[in-house]
Amino acid sequence: MKKQEVICYIAMVIISLFVLVPIILITIGTFTPRLELYKWPRGLIPSRFTSDSFISFAQSYGVMNGLKNSITVAVLTVIFSLLIGIPAGYSLSRFKFKGKSLFTVGVLTTRMFPIAILAVPLVKIYMGLGIYDSILGVAFIHTIFAFPFAILISHSIFASVPGELEEAAMVLGCSRLGAFRRTTLPLVAPGIAAIAIFAFIISWNEVFAATLLTLHNRTLPALIVARLEATTLDFLFASAFFMLVPCLVFIFIIRKRLLRMWGIILR
Repeated sequence: MKKQEVICYIAMVIISLFVLVPIILITIGTFTPRLELYKWPRGLIPSRFTSDSFISFAQSYGVMNGLKNSITVAVLTVIFSLLIGIPAGYSLSRFKFKGKSLFTVGVLTTRMFPIAILAVPLVKIYMGLGIYDSILGVAFIHTIFAFPFAILISHSIFASVPGELEEAAMVLGCSRLGAFRRTTLPLVAPGIAAIAIFAFIISWNEVFAATLLTLHNRTLPALIVARLEATTLDFLFASAFFMLVPCLVFIFIIRKRLLRMWGIILR
């Protein structure tokens, strides 16, 4: 085995451990008896596994509603980001127009301003529009966070697909939309899956805007942050596990398309 391959494998093991160890510890802590969490010293593996902390957290006031809100907001963010990002990225990669570079820079500048300095104007605008403390309002602000990545990634993946394929399809009788659907879309599907993952994770993990723009219809992260002052260790483990599972399930569902982008085929 070559030296470069050994270094590559070692790097992959380190990165895998960096990602997996926190997930494993959170899972163990979630199903550890409450009293054992406060013992010191204590072993890594508990004397027995129990779902008491998990069930107690799930039955806490507002948790299931917050989970439903988070999933709804994340799905809406993915849909809105794709609806904005794919046409914009396609246009940037296929057409020449005045202000193209300026538009690209403008997309990037939307990520320059911290949400904290926009807090008061946002609240005022949302109240004026009647979307304060609504799921749709949170999805809109999360889409603002996600769509720059959606546009830039879709621009890159469309630019990697030769435009001659669409031209050949149009010569054979397809409309532009038909040529896009039959030739380009199957090739860029892995990239679209990557955009969906980025948008979902950005929405799922975002807490400041969700806390700022909601009062009763809070997402799960906002609900957890609101309760941090009076919480226990078992609550923290269970909440972290609750935050992990839906995100892992979503990535697991679309992982095949994502991995095909790098030429990896899963059966």
